[in-house]
Amino acid sequence: MIDKKFVLFVVKRYLRFDKEQPFIFLSALLAFLGISVGVAVLIVAMAIMNGFDKEFERKLFVMNYPLTIYPKLRDSVDENLLNRLSKRFEDLKFSPYISAQAIVKNGDLMEGAMLFGVDFEKELQINSVLAQAVGQSAEIPQKYGAIVGKEMYDRLYLQKGEKATFIFTKLDPAGLGMSPLIKRFTIEGFFRSGLQAYDRTYVYVPIDSLRKVLNIPQGVFGGIHVYSDSPKEAIEDIRDFLPPEVGVVGWWQQNGNFFAALQMEKRALFIVLMLIILIASLNIVSSLLMTVMNRRKEIALLLALGASKKEIGTIFFYLGSIIGGFGIVTGALGGLLGIWVLGSFDIIELPADVYGTSRLPLELSLYDFASILVGAALISLISSYYPARKATETQVIEVLRNE
Repeated sequence: MIDKKFVLFVVKRYLRFDKEQPFIFLSALLAFLGISVGVAVLIVAMAIMNGFDKEFERKLFVMNYPLTIYPKLRDSVDENLLNRLSKRFEDLKFSPYISAQAIVKNGDLMEGAMLFGVDFEKELQINSVLAQAVGQSAEIPQKYGAIVGKEMYDRLYLQKGEKATFIFTKLDPAGLGMSPLIKRFTIEGFFRSGLQAYDRTYVYVPIDSLRKVLNIPQGVFGGIHVYSDSPKEAIEDIRDFLPPEVGVVGWWQQNGNFFAALQMEKRALFIVLMLIILIASLNIVSSLLMTVMNRRKEIALLLALGASKKEIGTIFFYLGSIIGGFGIVTGALGGLLGIWVLGSFDIIELPADVYGTSRLPLELSLYDFASILVGAALISLISSYYPARKATETQVIEVLRNE
């Protein structure tokens, strides 16, 4: 049976600053600071990683759409299917589209483009980037009007109201040969998604205009974009409802490799920064081992006076746990304070044209926070075990004889 009052009394005594052995206290202090800094840095780093993940996810969520219905057979997505989907899933929003590849030419400059012919009345309800552009830098395109990405707008030196030449991959007969289909569209403005790949290639035009240019039958679509607050649940219901010649895909399936890479980077960063805590915990081991070596006589006397080996082991285990525990708590508070400071003040300013935001994105998940605390606690407990065991191996008769 362990006498807890006795154990806590000795622990408090050993935690005090010893003028005769100041290095032991300094080593324990360094262990405390090392664990505190490690936990704080890890919390801030995970918050930044999560923030960027969520920021990219929000951008991709908008530009890729939660769900996309596509044809497996030619002309299998049409007005009839759109009407049946709208009646069956009244809580979802649908925006039909026609897509095409083209080259946008302005003067001697050219850029490859992905055109989306959309019904702007429906598209603005599910595409917040495009809706924001229409409210700020663009107008809803009329017949043969176009809204282009900001990157393309700048690279081709486009101006609002001027015409740009669109060269399509479709070929038209011309005399004895074939010539590419060419049509001029009026630039009605630009959108800015914050992701260069989309801002450089995406172009939105009225669906009827693109249908006429490409000679696509009335009522036939290239696909349907779907907005849902819970797409991972809705995709199964839609898949069961759709005929075999029509498929549906989620945005997370289209960008699986990208998010897998982000998750691997996040795990690697977590492991590397956890090594900081592991290195700091070595100071706990060295500090406790020095305490054991310098207090061998006291330990032997305590054992001779009736203290059990279990009580001696518990004393040193508590010492390491207290140093590690206070370091973890201090580090957690420091990390949360760091997140608040970085989120409240513009200490770090990001280029908005690259990241889509000028403020550092911070979002600490409860899972990551708990993982950091549990991982740091396990390292501290394991570091305390070995010195505690060494203390219990003190040979009473040998120590008292030599001392």
